[in-house]
Amino acid sequence: MSSNILQKDWYEILGSDPSDSPLELRQNYQRLILLYHPDKQSADVPAGELEERAQRFIEVDQAWKILGNEETKREYDLQRREVALIQKWPVDAQVPLEDMNWIEADRSYTYSCRCGGEYVLPVEEAEENLFLVCCNTCSLSIEILNRS
Repeated sequence: MSSNILQKDWYEILGSDPSDSPLELRQNYQRLILLYHPDKQSADVPAGELEERAQRFIEVDQAWKILGNEETKREYDLQRREVALIQKWPVDAQVPLEDMNWIEADRSYTYSCRCGGEYVLPVEEAEENLFLVCCNTCSLSIEILNRS
């Protein structure tokens, strides 16, 4: 599945909710695809609006390709949940990456937590720009700021 799958809210495009049944998703898709299908457009619709409707038709079709398939829908839902958790996760501090200690033996960055524990950022995660790190002994978390 494309890494850009989260670029749009496919449920919103279908006028649906994540809790909708497959039948409800299909009904919304069918209603919208008929509404925006280029062959169903009136001849007196302005050209700009025709273009918008054609784009909407393409988006509805893309939404169905993702949400109409059980496997891609599951993957999309998981990615949405992951993003929602990251966005809602409380951040206790922001720390520049250069303020962290580099531990060559572990190939990771560390930073001391006020509880006495440590925040550990493996180099692989730093390279992937994953910068929300939890303390290894308490529930505090920090956001790592990368200035590069």
